[in-house]
This record gives sequence, structure tokens and C-alpha cells, in this order.
Amino acid sequence: MRSLFSLVAGVAVAVVAPAVCVAEEAVKTQEKTIVEVAAGNEAFSTLVAAVKAAGLVDTLSGDGPFTVLAPTNEAFEKLPKGTVETLLKPENKQKLIAILTYHVVAAKAMAADVVKLDEAKTVQGQKVNITASSDGVKINDAKVLKTDIVCKNGVIHVIDSVLIPAEK
Repeated sequence: MRSLFSLVAGVAVAVVAPAVCVAEEAVKTQEKTIVEVAAGNEAFSTLVAAVKAAGLVDTLSGDGPFTVLAPTNEAFEKLPKGTVETLLKPENKQKLIAILTYHVVAAKAMAADVVKLDEAKTVQGQKVNITASSDGVKINDAKVLKTDIVCKNGVIHVIDSVLIPAEK
């Protein structure tokens, strides 16, 4: 009987412990700005470097609320070779700002809200298309990988591709 109790208790701890860790992580992100959360995650190091080069740190650290469609480092790697390096040059700052602000919506849009939309206007001025299906959610052609990373000034949704606005 004691070994059965030990087994059940062990399973309970194994199931509850990860849930507690996830809950603790959620609380930690809610206390940080979008920039602080992204800077604390190695998967967003290219995005953070781009935000710094564009001079958008203060803006995205502001009150918000913002929804950031955050491309991973792997998403940036899908761009043609040399694209990121070129965009990070000072002479391309305006183009970089346009691309980055095309990833930001000036509202806090949780996943439950996003799936009800077919488009959203970005801070850059153009709209992104939103499609929800049994395969998941896409923003333009980017697949949403993770949703609802709640931050002090908004929310982050992780995407697998960099969104490029149409040339004006």
C-alpha cells in the first residue's frame, strides 16, 4: 500500500511541478515589458538586435498596450542571405523601422481575440491578414508558433517568418 501511495504521490508531483513552473514563468513575464521578455529569450536575439538598431526599445518598453508578432531567430534565417545585416546598417534604419512596426498592433490582442479577426492594422500602417484553420493560425504567410506571452505592456505571439510590408 505504501509503494502505491508513493507512486501516486510521485505522479502527482510530476504533473503539478511543470504546471507550477509554467505559472511562475507567466507571472514573471507579466512583470516585464515586451522588450525585457524578448531580451531574456535567446530565440529572439536577432529581433532584439533589430529593435535596438531601429531605435524602438523605448517605444516598445512604453505603456502600450502592444501586440508583437515576434519572429524567432530561425524566422530571420529564412530571409535571403545578407538581408538582416543590410537592414541593421544605419542607412537602412527607416526600412528596418517599417518592417519591425509591421509586426506590432497597437492593442492587446490575445489569441482568443485574434482567431475572430481576418485582418489587423499594424503600427506601420498596413494591415496583416489573419487566417485560422484546423492547421493553426497564420499571419500573412507566417505560422503562429506560440501565443499569449503576456507582458506588462502587452502580449507577444511567436511567428515562424518575418513579415515584410508591401513597398509604398
